[in-house]
Amino acid sequence: MAGQANNLGPISLSVAVHAVLLTAMVAAFDIARPMPLTPMVVQATLVQEIPNKAPPPPTVEKQPEPVVDEVLPEPDNSEELRHQEEEEKRIQDALIEEDRLEKLRKQEEVDRKKKEREEAERKKKEEEDKERERQEAERKRQEDIQRQRDENERLRKDLEADQRAEEIEDEERRMAANDSPAMAAYQFAIAQKIRRNWSVPASASPDTVCVANVRQLAGGEIVGVTIISCNGDEAVKRSVEAAIHRSSPLPRPSDPDLFRPLLELNLRPEQQN
Repeated sequence: MAGQANNLGPISLSVAVHAVLLTAMVAAFDIARPMPLTPMVVQATLVQEIPNKAPPPPTVEKQPEPVVDEVLPEPDNSEELRHQEEEEKRIQDALIEEDRLEKLRKQEEVDRKKKEREEAERKKKEEEDKERERQEAERKRQEDIQRQRDENERLRKDLEADQRAEEIEDEERRMAANDSPAMAAYQFAIAQKIRRNWSVPASASPDTVCVANVRQLAGGEIVGVTIISCNGDEAVKRSVEAAIHRSSPLPRPSDPDLFRPLLELNLRPEQQN
């Protein structure tokens, strides 16, 4: 209503101005129109005294009421504005949310890559630690092997030294026994037994010599006879082998140190040594 009251003044003023302009134009038109020429006629007029009366009031031309345009009420677009504001806010919120999600996605990507990098570094460190442990275990194993080898070598050398010492001692004892009367008696007993069991063939000559290796057990049992050399014929060789086998078991020595598992016997027809 206040807006309509404010518009009424300018409208009324505009209508009045238009009315004055219209009147002036009409008057100007009447003045400019040419008047017809007529002969002047003089007429006498009887003047009669008229009682003094007040002149009638001037006729005031009634001005037409100004046409006031109907002012239509402004349309209520508050709902549209509200929807527009809501749409703008929704779009703005969507942009903000999209930006937030994009930042979140980028941060998640950064975190994922960081986690993958840390996991890769952790696995690499574990592998390096395992490799170091493996190398350390292998080094200790090699050291243990080398230590065991050294110990075995030392034991072997000690054993060889002990065995060598025993062998030397046994050899010295055997050499001493070989020259001892007991060894001579032992060899004589063996020769006597084989002589009693040897049937010398007629083909044997006084110069016949046969050398045989005899393998015996600790009890004197003969387990093998090998003719190494013999200048006699086959009959002589067979007779020597038969005589040795018939002599099993061989006599035992009085001293166990005199026993020899392998004997070398020289056999002659006249005598056996």
